[in-house]
Amino acid sequence: MTRIYLVRHGTTDWNKEEIFRGRMDCQLNETGQAEARALAAYFRKVNIEMIYSSPLSRATETAGAIAEGRQLRVVPDPAFIDIDFGEWHGLPLKEVREKYAELYRTWREKPQAVTFLGGENLAQVRARAWEGFERVARQNQEKTVLIVSHRVVAKVLICAALGLEDSHFWQIQQDTTAINCFEHRPGGFIVSLINDTCHLKSIPGGVLQKDF
Repeated sequence: MTRIYLVRHGTTDWNKEEIFRGRMDCQLNETGQAEARALAAYFRKVNIEMIYSSPLSRATETAGAIAEGRQLRVVPDPAFIDIDFGEWHGLPLKEVREKYAELYRTWREKPQAVTFLGGENLAQVRARAWEGFERVARQNQEKTVLIVSHRVVAKVLICAALGLEDSHFWQIQQDTTAINCFEHRPGGFIVSLINDTCHLKSIPGGVLQKDF
């Protein structure tokens, strides 16, 4: 059986401050680094045979923590890069709500209907990410692999695997360093785990889980 773990990256300052990241390349903050170490501890007993990552730093740093101590390199794969938010890149949530009020309202109510100005829509993200997901499964039959990506990508991949349309986007929760697991069997993918953050309990003082 082929098993694919899909993990969201750790916290950055822009997650904490609720700033739209998308293709902006921001690094993990101290919290994110602690989350990545907790992820590494979680996966220590899992025989991961390949690690793929979005090419953005917050993802490759998270993947690197898991790869450390293994004879594996992290393979950057643009199929799993974050959504292109276009004009929203680098803007705080509060400013987006005010400056793009109608588009933001549509994003919250009908996410599948939004194409970001100068950017992508969910259907485009889903097409490229699903192509990459199926390719990883084909190239790693009967293996256990890990992909580190982003909130939007994880949500649309889960919807795709469950046979749900992108209109269900907001019904999928993805906190920072959330762990999801897919098993590829005859007939397609089985989703066996969604948004597992139990590893964060190991961080002293705990971590505020955030789906942003």
